[in-house]
Amino acid sequence: MRFFFSVLIVLSLFFSCSNKNEHQINVSNVSADFSVKRYDVDFYNANKQTLPKVKEKYPYLFPEEFFDSLAFIKINDKQEQELFNETQKVYKDFSSVENQLLSLFKHIKYYNPKFITPNIVTMLSNIDYESKVIYADSLVLISLDVYLGKNHPFYGDYPNYIKENNSKEHIVIDVAKSIIDAQIYPSNKRRFIDKMIYEGKKMYLLNSYLPDVSDKEKTGYSIDKLNWAEANEEQIWRYFIEKKLLFSTDTKLNKRFLENAPFSKFYMEQDNLSPGKIGVWVGWQIVDAYMQNNDVSLQELLKTDEEIIFKKSKYKPKR
Repeated sequence: MRFFFSVLIVLSLFFSCSNKNEHQINVSNVSADFSVKRYDVDFYNANKQTLPKVKEKYPYLFPEEFFDSLAFIKINDKQEQELFNETQKVYKDFSSVENQLLSLFKHIKYYNPKFITPNIVTMLSNIDYESKVIYADSLVLISLDVYLGKNHPFYGDYPNYIKENNSKEHIVIDVAKSIIDAQIYPSNKRRFIDKMIYEGKKMYLLNSYLPDVSDKEKTGYSIDKLNWAEANEEQIWRYFIEKKLLFSTDTKLNKRFLENAPFSKFYMEQDNLSPGKIGVWVGWQIVDAYMQNNDVSLQELLKTDEEIIFKKSKYKPKR
């Protein structure tokens, strides 16, 4: 089997820049009140007189073992201050991100009226990529130093597929993903097709919550990688079928097709042209087909078994 990249690139350029969600909803009457607290600003500007007020304002960020002396060592550290100053260059004004978060929360409440809008706290984490966004019911912690822009020198040693998402535009996506992870119960299914569709549910939810965000940002792919996925959808699906992967329980398929990586591993010459976690993208296409072919609400989708989704999706990859 061969993948075809250049032949369909012009057509895929059009589709990748468009919005996957064809229908918009009106959330103008949805209320979603929340506050934004700048812990990063309050902490790194603190002194002996103001630190007690900072601790009172953010008690959950000051464990008992974090003595004032340790706090001032951190505040006065040259590298810490450099990190704070660089972050301030990008986020001294946080209003554009705040507006994106407001739209996100309104869309979530539209689909789930019982959703409690969380308050936002911005902070620095010394570029801890594993903890860039933490969602805890009524609170979202955002590590701004992870979102300084993919070309920032602080990320010089990071691989490109990681740096691609180190941008301001990706904050709202990571916040949405952290909330979605809490809304969808973990799956214990072992088959590759079930895992793809489970991840596809998350992507469909993400697309519903962020209808104005491009597919490029939602997938985290570069534009070339997204173009490749769209141009080769039929070939990818044929590969999964021919290699009898759909109903396989081989856990190695997770790293090859579901986990974050520079590219997916088909073990073919053109692998480096593909995006990582291509199985997540395929799962999204299957769930999207299911929703188009069945009269099902978003909340019902989350409760629907992956096998039912697969059978009723009538999924046919684009040629």
